[in-house]
This record gives sequence, C-alpha cells and structure tokens, in this order.
Amino acid sequence: MSVQGSEEEDGVSIFSTLSTRKRKKGREQGKERKRKTTLAEETPLEDQGGERQRRKSSGKRKKGSRGSGDGGKEDQGAGASVPGDGGGGGGALGDGFRATGLNAWVCSVCDSLGMKKATPVQSACIPPILGGRDVVACAETGSGKTACFLLPALQMLAKDRVGVFCLVLVPARELAYQALEQLRGLGGNVMGISGVAIVGGMSVTDQCRELARKPHFVFATPGRLKDILIHDSSCAEAFKRLRMFVIDEADRILDPSFEEDLKVIGGYLPSKRQTLLFSATISKNIEVLQEVVMKDCFKWSQHDTFKTVEKINDQYLFVPEKVKEVYLFHILQKFEEMKVRSAMIFVKSCESCHVLSYLLDELDILAVALHSQQKQKKRMSSLNKFKSGVCPILVATDVASRGLDIPTVDLVINFDLPFLPREYIHRVGRTGRAGRSGRALTFVTQYTIQLLHSIESLTGRKLSNYETKEKEVLKHITRVFAARKAVRLRIEEEEEAKA
Repeated sequence: MSVQGSEEEDGVSIFSTLSTRKRKKGREQGKERKRKTTLAEETPLEDQGGERQRRKSSGKRKKGSRGSGDGGKEDQGAGASVPGDGGGGGGALGDGFRATGLNAWVCSVCDSLGMKKATPVQSACIPPILGGRDVVACAETGSGKTACFLLPALQMLAKDRVGVFCLVLVPARELAYQALEQLRGLGGNVMGISGVAIVGGMSVTDQCRELARKPHFVFATPGRLKDILIHDSSCAEAFKRLRMFVIDEADRILDPSFEEDLKVIGGYLPSKRQTLLFSATISKNIEVLQEVVMKDCFKWSQHDTFKTVEKINDQYLFVPEKVKEVYLFHILQKFEEMKVRSAMIFVKSCESCHVLSYLLDELDILAVALHSQQKQKKRMSSLNKFKSGVCPILVATDVASRGLDIPTVDLVINFDLPFLPREYIHRVGRTGRAGRSGRALTFVTQYTIQLLHSIESLTGRKLSNYETKEKEVLKHITRVFAARKAVRLRIEEEEEAKA
C-alpha cells in the first residue's frame, strides 16, 4: 500500500467524507443496513473506517462512474475513492490543498464546499501549522484565514483527541458564532467533533456547563472567558491539555483594552502549545509578541504595507456636517442605479447607530442596527436579517467591521470616519470578499479631512472623489430634517419611559 493510501485510511477512521453508494432496492438494501449496524456495534472506530475504505477500494466500479478515472483503474492513489476527485487525472481536488500537506479526506471536504484552490495565506501557512510551528500571518479580509487554522486543526485532532484541543480568541461575539459555523461546515462529517462559543450576553451557567464537557474547539471573546476561568476551576481544568491557541484579528485583541484579559487567560493555558496569530493588519503589539513570546515563529504577510482589498473601488464624498443625513438619503435613493443589493453603514458610536437606524425608519428605508449595547439576541437577529437578505441595510459600529463574512455586501458607507485609520481597512473589507469586486464610499466633513489624509497615508492609496449635484441632493432636505425632529421626539419619549 502506498503512503498516501495508508494516510487516507488513517483519516477515514475518524473523519469519514466518503459518499455512500446507492444500494439495491428491496432485500439487498435491508441486508446492507443490518450488516453495517452489526459492524458498528462489534468493530472499534479505527477498524470501522479501515473496513469501509477496503470495501470501497475492492468493490467493482461501473465504467465511467465517479472515481474510476481513466478506464476504472484499481489503484488511483489516496484520492481514488473520494468524491469530487475527478479520478486519477489530477482534477480540482488537491491542486491547491494537497500541496499544503492536508490529508485526502480534508481535501475532499474542501472540494465538497467548493474550495477548489488554496488561497495564498492557506498555501503559505498550513504547512508550518501542520509542522507544529508558531505562525504570524497578515492577509487581507476575505482571504480564508479562518479555514487556514481550522483545516490543519481538524487533521491534527484526529491524531490527538484531547479535551479542548483549540482555543480561538476573537474581539467580537458575532465572530465567535461565525467561526463556530465554519467549524460545523468544515467538520460536518467529523465523528463526535464538538465546538462552543463563549461570549458575553449569554447565560454563564450554560457556558460553564458546555466547557465542563471539554469541547474540542472553543471560540471566545476575552472578557467572558477570563471571568469564567477565574470563577470556575472545572472550566479552567478543561484547558490543561490545550494544543493550539489562536488569536484572530490579533491587532485588535493585542490592544491595551484586552491586555488584562489576555494575561489572565494565558495563566490558565499550558506553556507547551502552538500559538497562531492572524490579522488583516500588523500592529507593533504583534511584532513585540512574536519576538518575545513565540519561538521558531513562521511569519508571512500578503503585503508589505497596510492595504485595502484590490478590487474595492473606494471613493470619498465631501459633505457639510449639518447635512450628512441628507447626502446619505440621496445615496440610498440611488441604490438601483448603482446596482447595490445590500450595504453596510458604519458610524462612530452606539448612540449614533441607534439614532441613524431610527432616522432611516422614519424615512421608510428598511434597515437594522448592530452595536455593542444591544442584547445578544437582538444583535444576532439584526445580523441574520441582513445576511439572509431580508433587510438590505445594516447600520453598525466597528463591532461589525472585523471578520464578518457576508458575500453579498456591494457597498460600504463610512458615514463617520473611524478614529483609528487601520479600522478603515477592516470596514471596507466587508465588501469585495474572496476576490469579488466591491465599493466603498466615505463621507468627509470639514472636521475629518485630516483623518482622510491619515487613511490615505496608511494605505498608500488616494481615494477618488464621488461626484454629486448639490441641487439634486438638497431637494430632500425638508423631508430629512422633519424625520430628524421626529427621531429626537421618539428618543425623548423612550428616555422618559425608562425613567
């Protein structure tokens, strides 16, 4: 048996991605089910996987059937019986992922999900991750960074099924749930795989109970995980045999605001572990950490400087501060002309997000809001409505600027410029995902010109001017100002009701 074939057999015992052949009707179907049930009861997990693989390899194949390749050869290598391989002729499966060192069953998962070729960050970083090295990677948004650590983690977990195998820290709750969903997609055929999101806004008791079961993957926000580790020793015990520690959106997690949380969490993790840092931008804190803490570190960056996604057409619109809402209403009226299906509008604060969502409601524009002061149920509801296309506009703070994968976002509007220029890169990265084209429009007032210059200096890219006709814009001023007044009254009534 070839090395590849042996490797695949080992994998199938834990990660079974082989599609079941159509069985004969009537008695043969009943007998086959009964025989499989007996095997499952009497045969250990690894023997079951090996038996399935041997039966598939030795069974007669119909001429021209999938996996038979050129003339139905018996020995097609490790990928012979994996659906989507295209037979022995090479095919899409493995063109990008086999070269990274991933096993055949992991490659077949990628193929079934339409991931035909590894992205640059995946091609560069998966091999050293599989080799056990620490990794620091900087790649643009939408480049597949989450799959870059989940795929090798799934493969490595097959060899070492400890309790909590991988801990992933993220800066926002929505990112934890999104990463958990990606795990379920990539590990959908994994036998007994488990994962959990540990975030604020949810029941601490329920989360402690889930951690006590020692799930293989934990996706957490630093603050909530720190609190649980301090107050529940059984949860802290779950991380004693951790193998992989991932910090996603590392430039944000390593900011001073999370410093105390990281110190506490680090004290509960084993010193012998693999550490991976992923980000769309590199900060000084990342550079310091990799020099001081990370040993034998593999460093990879997709670009030398801070850059936005190449296929984004980012423009600016100079507007007077007092009529920003009027210009926004004008832009939203042109969605059909601009061929925009959905858009994200970024604002500077939770209060601004709340007010602007009310304003759009008064103007009969369907929109939902997302900010950190909402209850978690409301946040998830808003995000799901937007992602599903039920609502075409999401008004959000920077809580939605990182990592959220919503492929249909055609336009990002920076209603308020971010205080930190690097946040601009993360915001506009919500469009133009995974090689698609996108568009970003930034409102610049007389008070934020310097911020625009800072962004252009950081990205090395000049924003072009978006042309508008002032008379056409201002014809909506009466309607918008009337809506603004109605919003103020609405908010005052809410405050009085709370008091």
